[in-house]
Amino acid sequence: MTTPVLLLIPGMFNTRAIWDPVIAALRARDPALDIRVVDVLTQDSIAAMADDAWQLVATRAAGAPLVVCGFSMGGYVALELLARHPGQVQGLAMVDSAAGVETAETLVVREKTIAALERNFERTVEGIIPFSLHPDSHGNTALVDGMRRMMHAVGAAAAIRQTRAIMQRRDHRAMLAGLRLPALVLCGREDKVTPPAASQELHRLLPHAAMQWLDQAGHQTPLEQPGAVADHLLTLLRQAAVASPS
Repeated sequence: MTTPVLLLIPGMFNTRAIWDPVIAALRARDPALDIRVVDVLTQDSIAAMADDAWQLVATRAAGAPLVVCGFSMGGYVALELLARHPGQVQGLAMVDSAAGVETAETLVVREKTIAALERNFERTVEGIIPFSLHPDSHGNTALVDGMRRMMHAVGAAAAIRQTRAIMQRRDHRAMLAGLRLPALVLCGREDKVTPPAASQELHRLLPHAAMQWLDQAGHQTPLEQPGAVADHLLTLLRQAAVASPS
């Protein structure tokens, strides 16, 4: 059985550090895992992010199954990668993400977010942090401070660039119905950014996928429940390894 490659894709306003707690939990369970994390801070489109993500895994060992895991915006990148490289991905995880595209209403919200970032970056960050966390996480000083540092490291320009990329993403819902690969849909029960209804739609489009809800988590499941995320990803990796020809 060939060891799978796990490709982790951050979300909007994330550096690669969003995955650090999950990677630590994964390595504690299996130190030999091949884990790669793409940087999504410099590109101006979801397609460009997907192309850069592919470059990280295109030269993996022959026969090594590829499992792609996208968090939030990273899920949009994962779907774009699958569309651009059909048959090359052996496992898919969508974490606090969605399958749909923007509506007239959500485009208005995106423009307001851009305006807020341009007007007062620091205040916008301070509003996003509690909105994206489970209420029980608000008092976790290390988690909140870590989020703040990460978002300031990303900065307004990159966050606006990512928002514009999200607004122009392609609709891949028709592709999902035809996928035949191990899949996971994972969502915090208190997610207000990509609410549970978005994950429920994903599960309808991927009826064979495992649907897992994480209690005591909002949108930031990789930070709020890294051990649980790691456990579910390990299950997916095993499924992909078994399903793929050696």
